[in-house]
Amino acid sequence: MYAIIRCGGRQYRAEVGAMLDVDKLPYEVNQQINLEDVLLIGDGDSTVIGQPKVEGAAVKATVIEQFRGKKIMVFHYRQRNNLRRWTGSRPYYTRLRIDEIVK
Repeated sequence: MYAIIRCGGRQYRAEVGAMLDVDKLPYEVNQQINLEDVLLIGDGDSTVIGQPKVEGAAVKATVIEQFRGKKIMVFHYRQRNNLRRWTGSRPYYTRLRIDEIVK
């Protein structure tokens, strides 16, 4: 069984036992959370598609860690203008373990 969830404006495929790295969420480590923005639930032979969400569905997850990702480097360049500039950032992420998918 799997579910497509929306978290932080992005969509993720969630399966029981899987780890997801999502944009930073304001929760503590080892805290249980409920993700109720479920867009689709698939179970092998049947699929339930929400319009826009599946009613009564939720995904229960546990926060495993809060961490920062790899540095993303951006190079700005303008031809014939002597403009060459490097900038970078390290985004914050939350790692979730999917515990249960509730229909």
